[in-house]
Amino acid sequence: MALLLVRDDREYLLERGERLETDLGILEVPEDATAGEVVTTHLDEAFTVRELRGPDCFNHFERTGAPMMPRDVGLIMGHTGVSEGDTVLDAGTGTGVLAAYMGRAGADVITYEQDAEFADVARENMALAGVDERVDVRTGDVTENLDVGPVDVLTLDTEDAATVVDHAADLLTPGGCLAVYSPFVEQAREVARTARGVGLEGVETLETIQREMDFDDRGSRPSTAGVGHTGFLTFARRE
Repeated sequence: MALLLVRDDREYLLERGERLETDLGILEVPEDATAGEVVTTHLDEAFTVRELRGPDCFNHFERTGAPMMPRDVGLIMGHTGVSEGDTVLDAGTGTGVLAAYMGRAGADVITYEQDAEFADVARENMALAGVDERVDVRTGDVTENLDVGPVDVLTLDTEDAATVVDHAADLLTPGGCLAVYSPFVEQAREVARTARGVGLEGVETLETIQREMDFDDRGSRPSTAGVGHTGFLTFARRE
């Protein structure tokens, strides 16, 4: 698993033994580096070692597009309860942020990405996060590989999610959970309709938005900046 080397507003994601040239000097990460240790460059500039955590994956993974936002990941983790010992089928890997979070929670994840180059990047990201033994990144179309069940959790971030949801009753274990991210409300509506059609329970769709708070001497209120809308999350569960 990679480590963060931190100094003020600088953060470098590096592996043990890696060497990085910076304007503050050459930074070499010891093979036995541990969290809290201070590492100095050849110019005697200090960096603190920090263990990688979930938000760091979002901030530092190599990106192949817009990754799933932490607030969306949090809702998925909270609504599905994904945890150690679970088996997860995931599709639309992308950068791999969600897959990494689930792997770090102890789940065994099979995730499908259609773009071969994106899949290669996701594999590298899983190695950096230290979950490459838990997260199996496969190149391909999940709709052609629906023989991997039953799984405890099914997570989808694909345009054809409803096609997979149509098989959810067979893919999920009894009590298993479904979570689908949809960028557009029409897709979310089709996913919800399909989930109800195959007999899943507790179908609900949530819009995920977030506003920062402004605090000043006059008082406190939500920021007047644009509302942070990301998309729609649909949840359901097999009885």
